[in-house]
Amino acid sequence: MSARTTPRSDAGTRADAGREALDELQYLFADGPCLTACKTQETVHVADVATDERWEGYLSRVAEHGVRSILAVPISLEAGARAALNVYSTEQGGFHPDAITTAETFVAQTSKALMLSVRLAQRSESAASLKTAMESRTAIDIAIGIIMAQNRCTQMEAFSILKSVSSGRNEKLRDIAASVVASIGQAEPETHFDP
Repeated sequence: MSARTTPRSDAGTRADAGREALDELQYLFADGPCLTACKTQETVHVADVATDERWEGYLSRVAEHGVRSILAVPISLEAGARAALNVYSTEQGGFHPDAITTAETFVAQTSKALMLSVRLAQRSESAASLKTAMESRTAIDIAIGIIMAQNRCTQMEAFSILKSVSSGRNEKLRDIAASVVASIGQAEPETHFDP
């Protein structure tokens, strides 16, 4: 296996479409080297699609696309997510042991970058969720204070009133709270949140 950069062209677009078609075939057959690598988390090497007896239907179909050998290397991800890198060759025995080792090393390094990317995305989503929750909580707390002052009631009673109106109008609690705050001429409260 050699790594090279190919300029994008019509030929490159056709090649990408061809690889996508090959991947879609595995999903159609619900089995194949890539899916097996995902399940087992072990590298799968098909040296010759014409003689390999696993996934016969799938392999005969990829042979129609000029594929002669396949390498599928599992990508380690966290939280039960599974993926694999699928590499196709137009030559029988297209993946020598050194090429397989190189692919596995590449995937191991890529796995680390993907895991970091997933963690950062999860952190960003968590921060956004916390910010939204804090903004809702601020409006609700201010509304409870307003209801307490207007009705001379306890915090629990004011919250109960707010919940009752929310339920009766079939609107979210935070929306009712925002309307209570707005009803006394106040702008929507600002919440400072540094993740």
